[in-house]
Amino acid sequence: MLISNEEQYSKYLKELNDLIDKDPDLATPEGERASLLALAIKEYEAKHFFFNKPNPVEAIRFRMEEQNLMQKDLIPYIGSKSKVSEVLSGKSNLTVSMIRKLNQHLGIPVDILIQEPKNERKIRLKEIEWEKFPFSAMVKRNWIPKLPNRKNANYQEVMAEFLKPIGGISLKAMMWRRSLHNTDVEIESKKYALLSWVARVMIFAKKVKVKTYDKKLITKDYLKELAKLSRFDKGPLLAKEMLEQNGIKLIFLTQLSQTKVDGGCFLDISGHPVIGMTLRYDRLDNFWHTLLHEMAHIYKHLNNENQFIDDLDTSNPDDPLESEADSIASEALIPGSLWKKKAPFLRTAVSVEDLAKQLKLNPAIIAGRIRFESKDYTKFSALLGQGQVRSLVGDLLQN
Repeated sequence: MLISNEEQYSKYLKELNDLIDKDPDLATPEGERASLLALAIKEYEAKHFFFNKPNPVEAIRFRMEEQNLMQKDLIPYIGSKSKVSEVLSGKSNLTVSMIRKLNQHLGIPVDILIQEPKNERKIRLKEIEWEKFPFSAMVKRNWIPKLPNRKNANYQEVMAEFLKPIGGISLKAMMWRRSLHNTDVEIESKKYALLSWVARVMIFAKKVKVKTYDKKLITKDYLKELAKLSRFDKGPLLAKEMLEQNGIKLIFLTQLSQTKVDGGCFLDISGHPVIGMTLRYDRLDNFWHTLLHEMAHIYKHLNNENQFIDDLDTSNPDDPLESEADSIASEALIPGSLWKKKAPFLRTAVSVEDLAKQLKLNPAIIAGRIRFESKDYTKFSALLGQGQVRSLVGDLLQN
């Protein structure tokens, strides 16, 4: 069984997930099919994926650390105490039954669990131009210690230490595996700045404790309920709390000067979605549109092959996934059918505020959409919530 393209890869990965949910016996046709699919998926990834995934043991240990689990807590999913020890030491591979339970109860992605814990693929580190990372900016922001001598600095070692919290130089963090989705970076330094920002988001995200993530709970209705939190004075903080209750980490980190990042979303090695936001525009309308845009990616597109970053310098406006995310976000904020009826009559602040009350939204969202669609950025400035986001999140905004 061979996989020839990404469409087939995605199809087989979904089929494997469905089979594992059924917990088939290896001796049955379904069990044999699951084993063949797992082998084909691993072979395809070995040929086409540039960077490593975390192996099963790393992912399990990460989840144990995250949830303060002991080895005995894994017995319901793996078996006896000795079997848990064998799996964590790499002496025994996971069975289909173990994979299903670890996926269902600990939320570890199936495509990570099906990998062999030994004989990791070697990453082509020589292809990374280490000197292009933004070391001066990283030193200035205390991301790394001051470099004593730039001419003789071992940039690879510096980055290894910087990346240590999320896997070190082996680059086990997801966003390093295949670059970021459809990011066409003309200037190489911007790519390295973007990756540095993502890595820093991931470092902060590793410290955040959240509930187990269940992708099935993220629906269009969920996005609409999230948007309605905008009507509260502490809406951004309530949104962060709501996301964490559903296993999604929200990190605020200012952008590096080489980039114009509004936000991005990624998967950490435990399978939790992570949203990074820069709050580059300190306005409520921008906050809620960016948040819902990233949530639309999580709802529709985010997986181990697609990570997203919204940088005005590098994002492709013709990317269908970005267009779809915009459409989903807009619909979650203001239903399109209602907008067509109401938009022509939104000429005063009072009319904007009345519609906001009807939709249970902050007026900034409606005012921002009017400004964007009309290209008249002088309208309704007083309704945008200028300066309200950064002051609200306070110390949560990392530098």
